[in-house]
Order: sequence, then C-alpha cells, then structure tokens
Amino acid sequence: MATIFSRIAAGEIPSYKVAENDKFFAFLDINPVAPGHVLVIPKKEESYIFNLEDNEYAEFTLFAKRVAAAVEKAMPCKRIGVCVIGLEVPHAHIHLIPLRTEADMDFRKPKMTLPAEEMQEIAAKIAAEFK
Repeated sequence: MATIFSRIAAGEIPSYKVAENDKFFAFLDINPVAPGHVLVIPKKEESYIFNLEDNEYAEFTLFAKRVAAAVEKAMPCKRIGVCVIGLEVPHAHIHLIPLRTEADMDFRKPKMTLPAEEMQEIAAKIAAEFK
C-alpha cells in the first residue's frame, strides 16, 4: 500500500506543491512548525533515508538544497534548518524550516494551522523562486 507521501506526489491527495522533478517532490507541511515549512520526498518509496542508494541520496539532498534556496528567498528568515526524523510517516523525507530563532525548529511545540489562502500564497512564493 502506498504511503500518504506517495499518494501526495502522485496527485491523489491535494498538496501545496513547491517543487518537483522526475524523482523528487517538495510540498508545504500542512501542520508546520514555522510558516514555509517544506517536506522534500523521493517519489520512490523508501522508508528510511539512509537506505537510499548513494547516488539517490546525493541527488535527493541536492534537490533539497535547491528547494531550501527557494524557501530562503521566499520567506523572511535567517537561514533554513534541515531535519530528518522520519518516525511519523514511513517514507524518507527531509524537513526544511525557515528559521528566525532556534526555537522555530522545536518539533515538541504545538504545530501551526495556517489558512488555505496563506498556504497557497507561501507555496506560490517558494515555487516562483525554485530554479
């Protein structure tokens, strides 16, 4: 059975897509820890990032780097935090989080719920910066 992330990448579940190529997909986290919080996934189902083949891992992180550059241009922040936890969804993913302070990276704090219009606006800004 496909993971929720595979279904999002396939377009079966709506998302706020910010970037995509033939191997990877990036979209806004619907319960972000900070506005502009992006999840980057491989389209290939793999439950653990370190199970990816070396070349896939390298391509994945380079794609995430390009997405991070777009997020940094689109969102007011000091830099982009990167985190790999992978316990909630059994599909490899990288969190990219715009940081103003280190507290913006705290996954223990209550998650945010932003209005759909704001999510669409953020996604459009990041997508416009993705090159």
